[in-house]
Amino acid sequence: MNKTRTKGLILISLFAALTAIGAFIKIPIPYVPITLQLLFCVYSGILLGARWGLYSQLLYLAIGLIGIPIFTNGGGPSYVLQPTFGYLVGFALCSYIVGRLTENLRECKFHKVFGAVLVGIIGLYICGLTHLYTILNFYLHKPASIQAVIGTGLIPFIPTDLISAVIATLSSIHILPILRRSGLLITTEQ
Repeated sequence: MNKTRTKGLILISLFAALTAIGAFIKIPIPYVPITLQLLFCVYSGILLGARWGLYSQLLYLAIGLIGIPIFTNGGGPSYVLQPTFGYLVGFALCSYIVGRLTENLRECKFHKVFGAVLVGIIGLYICGLTHLYTILNFYLHKPASIQAVIGTGLIPFIPTDLISAVIATLSSIHILPILRRSGLLITTEQ
């Protein structure tokens, strides 16, 4: 196994573990709790790039779906019927989008990285809100309008997600150039 592949597997595993840890640091509110998972998801995209960041979030999903209770409310295949499962799928999309938009940046400027993070978060919300609407209306038979789903699954999270986006962006624009120069990250050329 070559050095780059080994480094990639370690980093993928690390970010899957960090996302799992972020699930247990939570503020419980109905249907969708506030957690630190988004912060680690965004970091995986920024620091690992699109492909490896996506893999880290897919590994997190796979571990939870095989039954290891690393999601906010447990784990197992039946977790796909939880109202929050769409957000977990959205983490993978978010990490990929953020990675794709940041991995080839020559200069890590706040507005470029922050814009990429916001686009990734929009992808996350699209997955999460679509699944939340579907599960509430068709599986749990709790009629919910699109406005109600947005009020439950989006509005309460905007402040904390913006704070996470700013924290990830500010820290990344300072540490990403250092990590790239040191060779600790996987680059698209490897």
